[in-house]
Amino acid sequence: MPEVDLVFPRAFVEFVDPADEEQVFRCDLTWLTSGYTCIFGQGCRGIYADSPDVGCCTLGAHFSDADDEQRVASYVAQLTPEQWQFHPQRTVLTEGWAEADDEGERKTIAVEYDGQSACVFHNRADFPSGAGCALHGLALEQGRNPLETKPDVCWQLPIRRTFRTVERQDGTSYTEVSIGEYDRRGWGPGGHDLDWYCSGNTEAHVAPEPVYVTHEPELTELMGEAAYAELVRHCDAHVRSRSALALHPADPR
Repeated sequence: MPEVDLVFPRAFVEFVDPADEEQVFRCDLTWLTSGYTCIFGQGCRGIYADSPDVGCCTLGAHFSDADDEQRVASYVAQLTPEQWQFHPQRTVLTEGWAEADDEGERKTIAVEYDGQSACVFHNRADFPSGAGCALHGLALEQGRNPLETKPDVCWQLPIRRTFRTVERQDGTSYTEVSIGEYDRRGWGPGGHDLDWYCSGNTEAHVAPEPVYVTHEPELTELMGEAAYAELVRHCDAHVRSRSALALHPADPR
């Protein structure tokens, strides 16, 4: 069974942020207790059929804000030619490693190489250290978590955090913070044109542990330690009590 439908029953939980009573987390238990895992290099077909070896790095990474770009820049400065295939000492990057897109949003540039376009930090299969993100590799070499060195969007995917203001009938309001699955729709209208995508694909739902366990560092960074601890409590309870209707349809039955 390949990719599942986008619309199916999901279980959610809501709870007040222990660190901020004006925030309420709304978390997708179906996704967070699923067996999804990134299978880059282990069956990932890439989002475009003509670039199967570069995963979801085809377009380059958009920065969430100026702080995100500056943080990444501090680690780019630490990369060596042995760690980064497109290091300026190895190649000529005439416009640097970041640019503004057609809408003025800042992103990493994409580089055409051997017929495939991908993020400038994506080392290709013929590089001595193998295929993969140079910034990810840097983190591992330095004993860091890759979320420290990579653009926000890269380490968050395919977890999606969104914010909205909810108005109560009594005139008060709160900020709803949703934590869920970054499925095709998260990419905008173009997401439906991707040739392959992982989050709802059975081939990627093969982890022995659920997302809320395997992605503890990312969820803690997105939610805070206290909120993540509360999420774990709800996820543990959900795993113990869930029925077949609450399972992610991409999970093995």
